[in-house]
Amino acid sequence: MHKYTPILIISLLIFSSELIAQNLNLEIIGSNDKETEIIKNLNYNKTHIDYKSVLNEIDSLQNRVTKSGYIENSIFALTKLNDSTHLSKIHLGNKYEVIHIYFEKNQITSQSIKLITDNIFDSFFVIPFEEVENTLSFLNKDIANQGFPFTKLKLSDIKINDENIISARLIINNGESKRGLDKIIVKGYEKFPKSYLKRFLKIKPSKTFNIDAIKNKVNSLNNLRFANQIKPPEVLFTKDSTQLYLYIEKANSNTFDGYLGFSTNENTNKLEFNGYLDLQLNNNFNYGESLKLLYKANELEQKKFEININLPYILGSPIGTELELNIFKQDSTFNTVNQKAKLFYQLNAKTRVFIGLDAIESNNLLENTNTTQINDYNANFYTIKYDFENRKTDNTTFPVKSLLKVELGFGSRQFNNTNEKQTRIVSELHHIFNLNQNNSIFLRLNGALLNSKNHLENELFRFGGINSIRGFQENSLLATQYGVLNTEYRYRLSNSIYAHTIIDFATLNNKIDNIKENLYSFGVGFGVTTKAGLLKFNYANGKSENQQFKLNNSKIHLSLTSVF
Repeated sequence: MHKYTPILIISLLIFSSELIAQNLNLEIIGSNDKETEIIKNLNYNKTHIDYKSVLNEIDSLQNRVTKSGYIENSIFALTKLNDSTHLSKIHLGNKYEVIHIYFEKNQITSQSIKLITDNIFDSFFVIPFEEVENTLSFLNKDIANQGFPFTKLKLSDIKINDENIISARLIINNGESKRGLDKIIVKGYEKFPKSYLKRFLKIKPSKTFNIDAIKNKVNSLNNLRFANQIKPPEVLFTKDSTQLYLYIEKANSNTFDGYLGFSTNENTNKLEFNGYLDLQLNNNFNYGESLKLLYKANELEQKKFEININLPYILGSPIGTELELNIFKQDSTFNTVNQKAKLFYQLNAKTRVFIGLDAIESNNLLENTNTTQINDYNANFYTIKYDFENRKTDNTTFPVKSLLKVELGFGSRQFNNTNEKQTRIVSELHHIFNLNQNNSIFLRLNGALLNSKNHLENELFRFGGINSIRGFQENSLLATQYGVLNTEYRYRLSNSIYAHTIIDFATLNNKIDNIKENLYSFGVGFGVTTKAGLLKFNYANGKSENQQFKLNNSKIHLSLTSVF
């Protein structure tokens, strides 16, 4: 064999592959310049790998042209201009802007059609021709959600009438009788509270079958602490029944929260400790109930004990109840017992409204009562409360994205044989603004107001500390009216570690001592997700507007929240 033969063969193969891989160009024009411009604006694909792709593009373009209203279009023969270029000519013809669709009143309601167009007449409705496909798809879905999941729609008797308008008749084939929901089967968490199916998710047997509504309702599980949706619901259709399968798992929702704080006593210069215990038990009896137990003691010799019981959907009714006992003792000065009873109604997955009664009794423990604003008193308040909570199950570190609580109380206080009307307002609002995956801003605003002609020291609001304005001793601030703004810029270092700033502002009004001042707090903190739970560290320095910053006024707070 000649020594140049292999080189010649390789060259031929390379050249042949280039010829085979050569792209084909497609140009499509109209029957005049106006039609050519319209076709050009449709942005068809001009470059193709083979002749079959060219034919498919012409067919696709003709289909798009027809759907846009040029139903009388026609294609001339495909012409080959050279080895790589093909030319096709399309005559568009007249464009029909609208279509009159005639319907049977016993098959579709005017309410369904009004969701599409306002141009409704006695036996037909008018829509843009370009919307035919979307309209049929919407109507099919709407009829299916009315209990006919196997409905089929089509247009028949399509024609152009004397007024040069396209008309067609809507044919609806429901295929069977109207379906209702016959049975609900929960998989994964078989003991899921039945009252939550009926009242919280609002899914009931015998209801008209509507799969879209069911999916939206099941998504409400994201706002429950004790249950999660494993996968989307499924439906089993048989000849005689419709069965809904919900896939739910029970979630760990019990929490234990506590913190340890320490600071330097300004008078003794000794290190002092304080802390609290917060235990919440949720749905341990598969009823949806919750129990909260709080015990708190601090360096100011304050002790607080609180127990709260929440029982939803009593006896399967839409009404729930919340009972609370709150005991507060200030060293040997006074103690206060607050008993609360409320009824609530769940408006939706995120919102509840309450009405209730608060009964307060406070006792002066001092022997000498001549020089103090502390007195024995009794008070009763009728209360109304609004509660909104938006949870995000995909964020275990900060599961509550938005929260709003507002409680109004109207009542009277009795002491020294006098009866005085009072109004009380307590509110809390917080929201997380997610800037991106790693950066977010947290804002919280809370405050309270006691409107009364006269005030007693043992009925004042007490705030300050890790759950209020940071950098101050726990419950060291007394007010007849206050507001606190907490801000944090949070940066997620990893999936388990985040750091944040602390910038807090508060306004305080104490009418007994005639004090009205602003308070500030600055600091930093971080959180770490451990096997034991979420460990949080805060370092903050607080001051009033007339004070200088002092390092020995700084407060360090540690807290650990465990979920089990």
